[in-house]
Amino acid sequence: MPIDPSVAIGAELPAQEFSWTGSDVQLYHLGLGAGARPTDAGELRYLRDGDPQVLPTFATVAATFHATEPPKVSFPGVEIDLAKVVHGSQEIVVHRPIPASGSGRTVTRIAEAWDKGKAAVIVQESTTEDADGEPLWTARSSIFARGEGGFGGERGPSEAVDYPEREPDAEFDVPTLPQQALLYRLCGDRNPLHSDPEFAKNAGFPAPILHGLCTYGTVCKAVTDRLLDADVSRVAGFRARFAGVVFPGETLRVRVWNEGDRLLATAAVVDRDLAPALADVVLTVS
Repeated sequence: MPIDPSVAIGAELPAQEFSWTGSDVQLYHLGLGAGARPTDAGELRYLRDGDPQVLPTFATVAATFHATEPPKVSFPGVEIDLAKVVHGSQEIVVHRPIPASGSGRTVTRIAEAWDKGKAAVIVQESTTEDADGEPLWTARSSIFARGEGGFGGERGPSEAVDYPEREPDAEFDVPTLPQQALLYRLCGDRNPLHSDPEFAKNAGFPAPILHGLCTYGTVCKAVTDRLLDADVSRVAGFRARFAGVVFPGETLRVRVWNEGDRLLATAAVVDRDLAPALADVVLTVS
């Protein structure tokens, strides 16, 4: 059986120890499309040498930034073909601004295994500390594995966001680059689903798709730029559910409702009649 919840749930994965530099941060931001306005002062905060400001979503790639091999979905009680897997959701909570360079240690455990019938959802929770043992960020993420349900687990709760019954307070379009997935994969995600047309076809897609975490970071940056004056220190957390795929080169339409201490958002693909890309998006303002 590829999923055994009695073994998986609560299992702790090997700790990850890692470090990053300002150049890593700059490359990550470029992978999200930073630099499109090369003379804009807010934009250049992400790309300055030595001490670029760090978007909190950098936490999603920091531990694996220098990986060069495709990831494996092989955990205690979980063994799944990579071609069946897409990202389900992601949440990051930062405990203080992420420094432009540093080192960390991440401990991850499998928190849940949900049985959706024809699919399975595996939820991981992690905590990251710096070299002095001080907390940097916590994260919660899920993967959606097609064809891996039916193992007898619980279906799991709904985490849908209740949006205000009014027009959004902001609406804007965010283009992606045709080569964006090829650039973003240099941040450590070498899944061939994002670069190999034949692999993507065998996985059920007409072409390689953009990394879900690239869409996630791109939307976080766009909302931060438009509503928080490109000041990442005001972002305390960011979570989203991946509602659909984005193909490199497509344009996202982002709609935002300002609730004071929270910015609620959605992102849809303009090129495909506003097909959902990200839903249940919540940016927590510090």
